[in-house]
Formats: sequence, C-alpha cells, structure tokens
Amino acid sequence: MLAYTMMGTNDLSKALVFYDGLFEGSGIKRMFTAPHGSQFYGRGGGEPLFVIGPPYDGNAASVGNGVMVALRHDSTDAVDAAYNKALELGATSEGEPGWRVENFFYGAYFRDLDGNKLCVCHMKSGG
Repeated sequence: MLAYTMMGTNDLSKALVFYDGLFEGSGIKRMFTAPHGSQFYGRGGGEPLFVIGPPYDGNAASVGNGVMVALRHDSTDAVDAAYNKALELGATSEGEPGWRVENFFYGAYFRDLDGNKLCVCHMKSGG
C-alpha cells in the first residue's frame, strides 16, 4: 500500500548522520538521492521507502502534530537497540520500549533532531 514516507529536515547533513547511525545493522541502507537532495533509504525488495530531506517548496521543515512514522523491526531486541541508538544519536524519548498491545505490538517512541516523531516497533504475525 505505501510507496514511501518522507520526513522533513532543516539540516540535511545532520539528519543523514542521525539516520545512517540509526539504520546501521538493520538492513536499511541508502538507496538513492533525489535531484533536490532528499535521501531515500530502504531494504529493497519492494518494501516501502523512508525519505529524509528538505521540503520541496523551499520553506522550512516543521513537525506535523499527530504525524508519526513507524519503522518495523524483526524482534523486541531490535526495537530496544534502535531506540537506544536513537537516543545515543541525540533523539529525545517520547516513550520507552514496551508492550503496547500485549503479545502483539511492542514499540518505542522518539523524536529525531528536527522534532519528527518516530516509532520503532515489532508486531507479531498477523500485524
């Protein structure tokens, strides 16, 4: 259903260091760069892509209230590792790792360097 999700940044260089570090070891890597500078990340194989870049209209990036991107991981340990890595890279916590729906949805929440809200999560089969 989804092709890609984009998050805006006002400092692409800092954002790329953050996301390169966050995605390290997860199988998510840089796929290509758009002509206006946005970086596309993904695993390949037709999965949706994650994009970080400056807004195309040239205005400042801002955080949307109620907007959040969730990144699926293969295990609760991978969620814990991603959350801890994000904090190490300068993210701020919005909710420590834990079961949100018992035995189905395990997630953690944080804001990146631009204030964008992300969730790293593991959903058991069926989700």
